[in-house]
Amino acid sequence: MRAPPRILLLGADGQVGWELRRTLAALGVVRAATRNGALPVDLADLDGLLRTLDAERPDLVVNAAAYTAVDQAEAEPALAHRVNAEAPGLIGEWAARSGALVVHYSTDYVFDGRKAGPYVEDDAPAPLSVYGRTKLAGDEALLGSAADALILRVAWVYGLRGRNFLRTMQRLMVEREHLRVVDDQIGAPTWSRLIAEATALVLGKLLAGAPEAGAVRGVYHLSPTGSTSWHGFAEAIRLLGGYGCQIEPIPTAEYPTPAARPANSRLDAGKLRETFSIALPDWRECLELCLGE
Repeated sequence: MRAPPRILLLGADGQVGWELRRTLAALGVVRAATRNGALPVDLADLDGLLRTLDAERPDLVVNAAAYTAVDQAEAEPALAHRVNAEAPGLIGEWAARSGALVVHYSTDYVFDGRKAGPYVEDDAPAPLSVYGRTKLAGDEALLGSAADALILRVAWVYGLRGRNFLRTMQRLMVEREHLRVVDDQIGAPTWSRLIAEATALVLGKLLAGAPEAGAVRGVYHLSPTGSTSWHGFAEAIRLLGGYGCQIEPIPTAEYPTPAARPANSRLDAGKLRETFSIALPDWRECLELCLGE
């Protein structure tokens, strides 16, 4: 009997990483790495990352860690680049030498949001921010490493842990009677658990050898169906949560931020569906399940 694969999960205490702990446990022996836990890994420390890879010798690396402070990245471009670009490149180089499989998460911020319809994987990237540029650089470094790597591009991630739009709205809807939320940025809110479960389904197929990892390496969009604005997302949270506050729609121009956001963050997940036979639900269904907990 073949031994279960050793899985190194980076960023195991983040929104997606926390959910991956559970879904990946069915596939192998998971070593959960966090910045301050029993297995400490900080992607800003490239030497430490390499030492961990050499010591753990995983068969599969799942990188759910990143520099995600979008606005702060404008003031810390070197740190964001080290974490989002250099670290994935190093992981890819190590995996190529060691024969390990890599799963890495990308973002809608690699696009400028000017396309009329949903983005597909082959659309030309044009990031508007330091965060978007560093994430794109990480994608390119990983794909250029010759490792068997899958990059799952996600957008508008939320969950019941960590800092995200859902939890911010839940707090503000208790504290305030009136909120103003942007209504001219469009995307599909994506539950962290959906990302983790879809990742496990993909990896289950790859670890079983059908399809072969080398044949399907590359970028895949992982996004539920449907779309809404941030205002529409907030309204759905309000209605499902029974909050009484009023939410006013406003244009992006009335909510300036240090980093520019893409106006269109819709991602077409057709490639994921066709390659791995995974059909993702509507974003509203996921939100109802999430809030039902």
